[in-house]
Order: sequence, then C-alpha cells, then structure tokens
Amino acid sequence: MLCTWITSDLQLLLILTLFLVAECISAVMEDLVTSNNSLMQEMGKDNYSWASTITSSMDRKQSTVTPPAEVNTSLSVLVGTKAVLSCPPVLWTSMLLTTWEIVLRDKLPCFRAFRGDTNETKGGNCTDERITWASRLDENPALQIDPVAITHDGYYRCQMVTPDGNFHRGYHLQVLVPPEVTLVQTENGTAVCKAVAGKPAAQISWTPEGDCVTEQKRHWGNGTVTIQSTCHWEGRHVPNVSCSVFHLTGNRSLSIELDQDAKTSAPLRILRIVPPIFIILVIVGSIWLLKISGCRKRKLKETEHTSVVEEDEMQPYASYTEKNNPLYDTTNRVKMSKVLQSEVDGMSLHTVYVPEV
Repeated sequence: MLCTWITSDLQLLLILTLFLVAECISAVMEDLVTSNNSLMQEMGKDNYSWASTITSSMDRKQSTVTPPAEVNTSLSVLVGTKAVLSCPPVLWTSMLLTTWEIVLRDKLPCFRAFRGDTNETKGGNCTDERITWASRLDENPALQIDPVAITHDGYYRCQMVTPDGNFHRGYHLQVLVPPEVTLVQTENGTAVCKAVAGKPAAQISWTPEGDCVTEQKRHWGNGTVTIQSTCHWEGRHVPNVSCSVFHLTGNRSLSIELDQDAKTSAPLRILRIVPPIFIILVIVGSIWLLKISGCRKRKLKETEHTSVVEEDEMQPYASYTEKNNPLYDTTNRVKMSKVLQSEVDGMSLHTVYVPEV
C-alpha cells in the first residue's frame, strides 16, 4: 500500500515538471517573437526614412530640370501639309548637343546633329530635302517636314545632351491620306460605294441599311487602302440611298437616286434589246443585197454591150477579108457556078414538061 502511494506521487511530480518546462519554452518563444517584431518595425522605419531621403533628393534634382528623361508621342499629320517636331523644352544655353534620329519605313536610318558650343551641324544618310531644320539652331533645334508625303511615315527621336543629363522625345509619325469617295449604280441595280486609296482605311455605312458586302484592298506600295461596299435592296422599294464614309481626315456623305428599270432581270433586258438590233440588221442586209444585185445587172449590161461592139467592129474586117482573099474568091465562084447550074437544070426541066399549044 505504501509503494503504490509513492509511485503515484512520483508520476504527479513528473507531470508537473513537464508542464513547467512547457511554460518556460512558450515564454521564451513569445519573447523572441516580440523582439523580432520590434526589430522589423525598426528596420521598416529605417527603410522608409531611407526611401524618403532618396525620393526627396530625386525630387530636389527634378525640381531643377523640368522635362522628363524620355517622352514618346503619336502624331498624325495630313499629307501635303507642314509638320514641325520639337525637342524637349530645356534651356538652350545649357544645351551641348542635339541629335535627330530618323527611321523611315523601308529606308535606312539617318541622323542630323547640332553642336551648341561650336554651332556645327552634321548629317548622315539623310537625303530627303523636305526634312530640314525648322529655324535657327541656337534658338530652337526643331525638325521641319514640308510638305509631308506618304513616305514620311516613321519614328523621329530628338536627343539633347545637357550638363543636367540627357533628354529624349520621340514621335511616331502617321501620315493621313483622305480617300476619294464615289457612289454609282451598276447595271444589275446594286449600289457601289468606294473609298479609294485612304490611309488609314475608311469605314462605310448605308442609309437605309441593305444587304451589303464590304471588300478591302491594300496597296502595299504606299500603305493606302481601298474600301468597296456593294449593297442591294431586293424586294423593297428604295427610291434613293446614301453612302457615308468615316475617316480621320473628315467624313463625307453621297446620295444617289436608284433607277428602278436597272433592277430588271437580265433576260428581260435582252428581250428588249434584241428586236431593235434585228430590225437594224434586216435593213442593213437588204441594202447590201440591193447593192450587190445592181452591180451584177450593171456588169451584165456592160458585157452584152462589149460583145455587140466587138461584132460590129469585126464585120468590116470579115467583108474585107472575103473580098481580098483569093481563097474566099474561089469559094464564091464555086458557089455561084453551082447556083447557075441548078438554075439551068430547072429551066430545062420546065422546057421538057411544057405542053404544046
């Protein structure tokens, strides 16, 4: 009985010891977590103050220089007009070197440069005389394009070197070309609206709406696009229609009155055309036959007249030949003797049979 009590006391002491050890470990861990949190907060405060110091120093530096280091913009210019591209707005007195880099479509890059301290200019591989400096380089080293052509599509970049740093401004230049708009009605009664050689591609809409088909043709040589919209209003009475063309250079609208006869089917149009053509062919054929028959009669008369004239011309010659040719003379004598002989025989016969009185 005593041993049992001692064993249970030992188990209770062991459990209490383990519990105390666990409590100590948890307390130590909480202290570690608390110290780590305080350390992280202090480090965060230090990083924030460092970042604030850098930001304030950068702000103080940027307050001395107005433009940002890099700017790229998109610029759309109408073809045939004048375009002026400016550099970053910095003090001209602090400008050391200005360089324009030009990258055109399907061409090698070229550049134009101006050195401020020596007033020297230099260009490389730029042969287009329409791209020049806009004004006095010591006042404003801007670039000028006059007049703007389709081939001037590209990227233009101005780089300026100053004691405060390098500054850039780029232009993605897009040349706009207004399309030529036409509206016609075809033989089968459909209406065709075209926006020819526009840049960029135009958009076409109809009033009233119909059954329309739009086609696009791209001209790879200059980047222009032709849009054609064919529309018909089958089974509806539409006296007139309007075609609206939308483009960045401006919108246009054309109207046309539809010819209802043009909607007639092809077989009916052919039946209307055939009778007049047949009548014309009959008249022309009759005139041609009359001319041919007249020519034939004229040729026959001329042939008969020619044969009569030849006989008349040959008659004297034949008489002359008979008179002067001995052969013809002998033949005539033989014929005459035979005639005389026959007459004599006849007379003798008459003498024999005459009765006496």
